[in-house]
Amino acid sequence: MFPVTRKFSTLILSNNSLRRSTISKSLKCTFGAVRWHGGPKVEIDVPTIPITFINPHPATARLKKGQGENDDEKITVNARIGETILQVAQRYDIDLEGACEGVCACSTCHVIFKEEIYDSLSEPSEDEEDMLDMAFALTATSRLGCQVKVNEDMNGMEIRVPSATRNFYVDGHVPQPH
Repeated sequence: MFPVTRKFSTLILSNNSLRRSTISKSLKCTFGAVRWHGGPKVEIDVPTIPITFINPHPATARLKKGQGENDDEKITVNARIGETILQVAQRYDIDLEGACEGVCACSTCHVIFKEEIYDSLSEPSEDEEDMLDMAFALTATSRLGCQVKVNEDMNGMEIRVPSATRNFYVDGHVPQPH
């Protein structure tokens, strides 16, 4: 939240004379987070940490279920400090859709954290909470991958990808990051 003060110049016509009056108004504007399609720009040479995605390919896992396959496939990847969980997932072909391209306008990048990791994250914004209300299989530790930035404290964390997602755009459409 940033307080903003602006001066407005107004021309006032009174008694056939024109006089200039300056009105100073203090406006308190609430600016939401700046949202860039695709997430923040992070250089490729920044430090990385390992994070693990559990159930990274839920559609494939559903097909293999009951065939003796491990239902909880895990993939450990190197996440760049400063990028979002959605960006990490897209770089490694993890099945997080991100239909809105990372601007907190859908719930297709919904992920689930362990409680101790969730508690260490910053609070979700009201916009994120509104989008999470539409997420499939919502839990108390759910977040949107496009809203969680990787930091050093996340070293070795595990993130669960839900078994399905809700895409109100077109089921089956998978946007490609730019």
